[in-house]
Amino acid sequence: MSLIHQLLGDETYDPFLSMINKCPILSTPTDWKETNDAHVFICDLPGLKKEEVKVEVVDEGRVLQMSGERKNNEDEDDKNNNKWHRIERFHGKFQRKFRLPKNAKVDQVKASMENGVLVVTIPKEEVKKPETKVIQIEGN
Repeated sequence: MSLIHQLLGDETYDPFLSMINKCPILSTPTDWKETNDAHVFICDLPGLKKEEVKVEVVDEGRVLQMSGERKNNEDEDDKNNNKWHRIERFHGKFQRKFRLPKNAKVDQVKASMENGVLVVTIPKEEVKKPETKVIQIEGN
């Protein structure tokens, strides 16, 4: 616990939660799994609606980017004279980027969102292996 929080009497201060709240990457946990047919990204975004989230393929189709913003409704709280005792959930902008493998069909990306969980599915294509050409050696 920091000296400031000791002086203020905040014995419930958690430095780990404080760090998570200040880091949009830590507060936007995302899983990436590869199936036989696709790359699937599963991102926890509790409390957000699909209209508040943007999914893009950028950098010439090589990077999946998910971004958005979680509002904190301070203006509404000020009008209603609400008083917060603790804020542990992340508020503000977030952005996650993932470099996609060569076998990702970036022109067929699909995204869905239900109960605050974003699922992005990118089908896979078979990557052609370079052909091996045998070269005849000339001479004796």
